[in-house]
Amino acid sequence: MSDTTGTLPPPTSVHPPRPPAAKAPDRAPVDRTPPRPLAAVLAAVGIPMFMVTLDNLVVTNALPVIRTELGASLRDLQWFVNAYTLSFAALLLTASALGDRVGRRRVFVAGIAVFTLASAACALATDPALLVAARIVQGFGGAAVMPLSLTLLSDAVPERLRSAAIGIWGGIAGLGVALGPLLGGAVVDGLSWQWIFWVNVPIGMLVLPLVLWALRDSRGGGGRLDPLGLVLASAGVLALVWGIVHGADDGWTSRGVLVASAGGAALLAALIAWEHRASAPMLAPRLFRIRAFSVANLVAFAFSLGVFGSIFLLAQFFQVAQGYSPLESGIRTMPWTMAPMVVAPLAGLVIDRIGARVLLVTGQALLAIALAWIAAVTAVDLDYGSFVAPLLLAGIGMGLTFAPLATVVMAAVPETDRAMASGTNNTVREVGVAMGIAVLASVFASHGTYTDPHGYVDGLVPAVWVGSAIVAAGALIAALLPGRTRRN
Repeated sequence: MSDTTGTLPPPTSVHPPRPPAAKAPDRAPVDRTPPRPLAAVLAAVGIPMFMVTLDNLVVTNALPVIRTELGASLRDLQWFVNAYTLSFAALLLTASALGDRVGRRRVFVAGIAVFTLASAACALATDPALLVAARIVQGFGGAAVMPLSLTLLSDAVPERLRSAAIGIWGGIAGLGVALGPLLGGAVVDGLSWQWIFWVNVPIGMLVLPLVLWALRDSRGGGGRLDPLGLVLASAGVLALVWGIVHGADDGWTSRGVLVASAGGAALLAALIAWEHRASAPMLAPRLFRIRAFSVANLVAFAFSLGVFGSIFLLAQFFQVAQGYSPLESGIRTMPWTMAPMVVAPLAGLVIDRIGARVLLVTGQALLAIALAWIAAVTAVDLDYGSFVAPLLLAGIGMGLTFAPLATVVMAAVPETDRAMASGTNNTVREVGVAMGIAVLASVFASHGTYTDPHGYVDGLVPAVWVGSAIVAAGALIAALLPGRTRRN
């Protein structure tokens, strides 16, 4: 019981004291915009994501032509791909964190605008250095598009339709993969290599109003930015990927590669230590205690490393080793590249009935078999008909990977953590892409050469065998997933 006999302190105001202000909620007020048609939502998230996915592979069939017209070296060719991958990977977590704090749609729109402007800069490049610089900026824009497209879709679609919608989203990603080599070859043959970038400009300008109309803005659970986390994540991924990219050319034990790799690993270790203490972490370590989330990221890493490292070399095989034009080469990759846009939506429709584990194990196994098959039969004078079956098998395996991986990541975490989870998964995949290109290019360089057809095959075959082994390991890891996807 309080003591009321003592002397009361003098009043400090003629008005009674106000009650303390209520703490502002972490989440932004709910957007009351009426739901938009599913088709409009899918177009708003799918078209920008399609552009970003397309630019991962659209350059590959144009590389021989760009090499000739810009006087590029083999290292320049790798950087035309890796400059985009490196900046993309370095900013994924940062873009996801910014979306959680300042608005996912707002960051998504900014990413589309940056990507569109950078595409124009790529088309205007007159030497390798300018093209690499523009590709870096393109990657910055893509980093804001890819993870937030999936998060905005998950927020906009009812749970009962989510797996099917993610399946369609995966099919659109597959379409980007499918049309990348084909469109690149067609544009290079019919117009010029610059048009593989110019095509993004009108699409980007037209899709921005659709995004603003069709998508509601949302935020995650974090109330404040995590500046130290942003710096550690971006610098750590940048240094690690830089070391990986240079390892193939400079040697994995060279001083620059060792310093960059060790520095990147140290920065990422510091990020993990900091995020355990941060009040509003940009990367919550608790997510990795969820088995489905951790396993999905390991599968994504193995898949990206083995498959995209192989694609980087296989996409050039028909031109370098067999003398086909870019368009002819793109057409010959279609059994692989067109299959995902058909298989991914089907996988999204059945995943709730049979579970992600079955689809992912099957998909990775088919990819491993297909790559081993390609490595076993590849020769300079091999008839194209011998490639059709393994290419188609690889396409089916890729289609069984896109939607199930995305579904597992989105379903394994709470709703407020979806942008963070998507950003993490995309970062892991892009690091895998960069490492795959670097590692398999290193295997290629140690066994073959780029300019001679027989030398190209001599390097390609062992590199694809390595890719097959890595994807096979991913199939074994996928077996550790829970039998059914748990929704939050």
